[in-house]
Amino acid sequence: MKQTGANDAFVKFSGIQKTYDGETLVVKNLNLDIARGEFLTMLGPSGSGKTTTLMMLAGFEVPTRGHIYLEGRSISGMPPHKRNIGMVFQNYALFPHMTVEENLAFPLKVRKLGKSEIEARIKVALNMVRLSVQGKRRPGQLSGGQQQRVALARALVFEPKLVLMDEPLGALDRQLREEMQLEIKHIHEDLGITVVYVTHDQSEALTMSDRIAVFNDGIIQQVAAPAELYERPQNRFVAQFIGENNQLHGKVVALHDTTCTVEIPGAGNVQALAVSVDMVGRLTVLSLRPERVKLNPTPGSLPNVFSARVTEVIYLGDHVRARMSVCGRDDFVLKLPNSDGGAHVQPGAAITVGWRTEDCRALDAS
Repeated sequence: MKQTGANDAFVKFSGIQKTYDGETLVVKNLNLDIARGEFLTMLGPSGSGKTTTLMMLAGFEVPTRGHIYLEGRSISGMPPHKRNIGMVFQNYALFPHMTVEENLAFPLKVRKLGKSEIEARIKVALNMVRLSVQGKRRPGQLSGGQQQRVALARALVFEPKLVLMDEPLGALDRQLREEMQLEIKHIHEDLGITVVYVTHDQSEALTMSDRIAVFNDGIIQQVAAPAELYERPQNRFVAQFIGENNQLHGKVVALHDTTCTVEIPGAGNVQALAVSVDMVGRLTVLSLRPERVKLNPTPGSLPNVFSARVTEVIYLGDHVRARMSVCGRDDFVLKLPNSDGGAHVQPGAAITVGWRTEDCRALDAS
């Protein structure tokens, strides 16, 4: 991913607000810079504002307040067809009466390119998406995955600097969706274009993105690289939305520089990183990834060790998912690779579990 400063962002959202009824803000004071050549994903639940933000960038919606800049130029009042932005939608939006080649030729004819140039670009685009022999077919003669490849080729054929994708893989089955994720990622890397991608699928976002902007209630909760979001969520919503997450509710009873002691009612004290807590007496929710929990740790090896009882074991091939009662929670989850003897954990077993201070994050309680 290419880096950029705040003043030379390729795409810049500045103070963007959007309301449809004059009262409820769907997007609330959005500020976001996107670097040239970056693959940025807008991730969030339905109604979080991510698609509205994408539609404002495309020009299909107009901001109620604020400005959107492309290469330093405000495009807030510019119609969609003049923004020279490629678009890929979930429903493909192909012309059913046209062949694949005719679908790809359409945006080139609109731009008044010559016949030989059109033919050359179509050939390159079809090779890029591995459809070079399907050019004479109509969309109805293609599979869903092939139609999505055509839609992608059409968005790229006129060589836009920016491509927007709105849930483009949502209609595909799981295996095909995973294949297309890697194809889109590799095309992005090969061409060096800027991609803004919208999805509600967290695994898709983690797989494809340079950075992810997590939306909720019209606000970006956190923007970071996939590993940063997963390993170091800054609030409870991000911790819940990105990956599986154990939560323990408690109260801060001591602060020690970057760490804190949290009292869990009826269970004792937990040592954690002080992420979103700043005073003793503050309620907090501890976030702990299931794969960070250790089974039957060596006595004295970890600062946080508790007794637990296994209530359910699910065998998932490469790992075992065990649900247990611990620290007053009946929904506490532990993930064990089979290489760690996970297959030997049985329902009803009394065990101990433990974790490191740095793997447990004290977040906001709201």
